[in-house]
Amino acid sequence: MIYLVRIKGGKKLETNKIHNCDCMEGLKNLPDGSIDCCVTSPPYWGLRDYGVNGQIGLEETPEEYVDKLVLLFREVKRVLREDGTLWLNLGDSYNANYRGGGVENCSDFQKANKGTLDFMATKKKELKNIKPKDLVGIPWMVAFALRADGWYLRQDIIWHKPNPMPESVTDRCTKSHEYIFLLSKSQHYYFNAEAIKEKSIAESGTAGKWNGNRDLNLPHGQTRFAKPNLGGSVDGFRNKRDVWVVTTKPFKESHFATFPEELITPCILAGSRENGVVLDPFMGAGTTALVSLKNNRQFIGFELNDEYCKLAEKRLEQNRVIWGQVGMADL
Repeated sequence: MIYLVRIKGGKKLETNKIHNCDCMEGLKNLPDGSIDCCVTSPPYWGLRDYGVNGQIGLEETPEEYVDKLVLLFREVKRVLREDGTLWLNLGDSYNANYRGGGVENCSDFQKANKGTLDFMATKKKELKNIKPKDLVGIPWMVAFALRADGWYLRQDIIWHKPNPMPESVTDRCTKSHEYIFLLSKSQHYYFNAEAIKEKSIAESGTAGKWNGNRDLNLPHGQTRFAKPNLGGSVDGFRNKRDVWVVTTKPFKESHFATFPEELITPCILAGSRENGVVLDPFMGAGTTALVSLKNNRQFIGFELNDEYCKLAEKRLEQNRVIWGQVGMADL
């Protein structure tokens, strides 16, 4: 269903649409408290040149990158409801010899994106307090900066990738995880834990036993939180853990990484009510839009690159998203 958000001054901004514009400018067109939750993944620092003026991610230093994100998410916080949440996915960077970021090995990085390698090689500023080969710590730099700016930093969720990108490094382990930070606007916020509970099968012989607030030992090192009912049996579900095992999945029509649907479905289910509005300021291939619609949510997206907007719209059409009647939402 297509809705129109009422904007001060009589302007209207469509929901269930990806707007081709700079996200900061787009956010300024949204009224205070109009968004249920924000699920997004900004361009990682020093990883890729998306070929659009004004893009985030090619700043000369991590500090400049962090400062930009703080300003951006300050605007996101304004448009969130008082009980709204931000689900922020970020990957880390290494300080390699070319002063750049996302991939430590120069030859691997060159294969990934020659244009960005050339860009980063022209950097003249020395990174403060970071030595060559150091892990920069971008996700935590951003998380702590957002906390200092007033956000509640509620949780670091680990996205474990069973099929990580191969790396040729020989002096550290292959990286197979990224972070999703859960941040809230207020101390008390909307979080539907029931909607994302995990199925859990108790070990044979343990059902019906209650051992207070302790976990029951399960096969293969698994655990579940035991909860009594009237019969004293185990309920079969547990609170979702903070390590999410989700394989990466290619998107054949684009070179850039996309969210797996399974990764952000829990974010949207836990962070928004049905028919609520989910925001993604960096819409990219449109996964946030697709998952929102599949779960009876609305979305508003911003994307700076016109080609990516077309890809996302095509993807929505290929998934046969059915639009209802045009209505008006007074948010």
